[in-house]
Amino acid sequence: MAGKIKSLYVCSQCGYESAKWYGKCPGCGDFNTMTEEIREAVRGKTLSSPAVRPSSRPLPITEISTEDEERYYTGSKELDRVLGGGIVKGSLVLLGGDPGIGKSTILLQICSHLGKILKILYISGEESKRQIKLRAYRLGVNTENLYVMTETDIEGISDQIQSERPDLVMVDSIQTMNYRELSSSPGSVTQVRECTNILMRTCKSLDVPCIVVGHVNKDGAIAGPKVLEHIVDAVLYFEGDKQMSYRILRAVKNRYGSTNEIGVFQMTDSGLSEVENPSLMLLSGRPKNVSGTCVACPMEGSRPILAEIQGLVTNSGYGNPRRMSTGFDYNRMSMLLAVLEKRCGYYFSSLDAYINIVGGLRIDEPATDLAVVLALVSSLKDIVVPEDLLAFGEVGLTGEIRAVNHASQRITEAARLGFRRCILPYHNVKNLKLPEDVSIEVISVRTIRDAVAALTQG
Repeated sequence: MAGKIKSLYVCSQCGYESAKWYGKCPGCGDFNTMTEEIREAVRGKTLSSPAVRPSSRPLPITEISTEDEERYYTGSKELDRVLGGGIVKGSLVLLGGDPGIGKSTILLQICSHLGKILKILYISGEESKRQIKLRAYRLGVNTENLYVMTETDIEGISDQIQSERPDLVMVDSIQTMNYRELSSSPGSVTQVRECTNILMRTCKSLDVPCIVVGHVNKDGAIAGPKVLEHIVDAVLYFEGDKQMSYRILRAVKNRYGSTNEIGVFQMTDSGLSEVENPSLMLLSGRPKNVSGTCVACPMEGSRPILAEIQGLVTNSGYGNPRRMSTGFDYNRMSMLLAVLEKRCGYYFSSLDAYINIVGGLRIDEPATDLAVVLALVSSLKDIVVPEDLLAFGEVGLTGEIRAVNHASQRITEAARLGFRRCILPYHNVKNLKLPEDVSIEVISVRTIRDAVAALTQG
């Protein structure tokens, strides 16, 4: 006997379910995101049913072997770095990013390298086979091991995967897939969740890795609830402005590696090319003898990256001064301005203040506080920060400069790129160990006042 048909309202942003409609989602607080979905309850199947049997017996962890773990190298060192060393067999990877940022491009470039040794099934629900062929021809992808399929029925796709037995599956995109047993439209919360579950069960049963492309909403999150990110093994995001040539690939979840690593790419006419030295790229075109700019050295995973931080302080033409930050946390910028006023006597109350991280990089590490402060004071007092000087350190609410991690790695990277002076916290100098071939002047400071005074030295 068929179960009762019931109607549920599901939030398209967070997946919150309710029996009645809300104008504001109780889960995430967004407005007008509750959509109606029809579900049929299945009777006679409960977890307490005696028909349920465990599919496998438990094993001691000491008897579980990892010797057969195999990774496929994508041909891109930057992508392999973010993935933790390559694509793991049987893994499900979600790739997200704004439209036109390079998601489909990097998939075809992976096909170009892995297609030499692996059988790849490329499934598209957005483009025709001819469109994919034209894009592949432009990128120079020409391998007989690449099989293209344009389909949106997830059951038919699952059947093809089981019959073709490819070594790698790519789905572009998950929001276009459709499960016929559900009455909701493609791209809804239920469709995205169930289609991803079917792909996961199919690929993991065959031990085949799968890369799934996911659209993003206006807030930059994966379109569909966070439950989609819980299903997959790794979540990668493309960051950067489409109008700029540089792209940053960041892992926000990775069961097989670190989530602190980033990959830097440059969009060219022939596709995405690796940027092996991001620091040199981010510092290219840096102005000389101009106030309001300072170089910081944040850590992205195990890699130190030098970035230029620009600050601009000017008279306000309105009653309320403007505050704006690009690539840096706005609330932290407001805190640093308050510390400069209260502890150091630099008044910004009637002035507009702007912070910009050059190159489209987003920095959330507290170690960049000191460089932001020096850029703001440099613009306010029209003091030029020497071009061969960089600074890093966390700023406290009392105006003190606190120690940060990986100080020796930051200084070594700076010396390699030609910097001769470094301002860093006093407590970092006590245990600082630099390689013998590193020649750089280390300036230790305890407070913001000490750091500003060091700008005029030498």
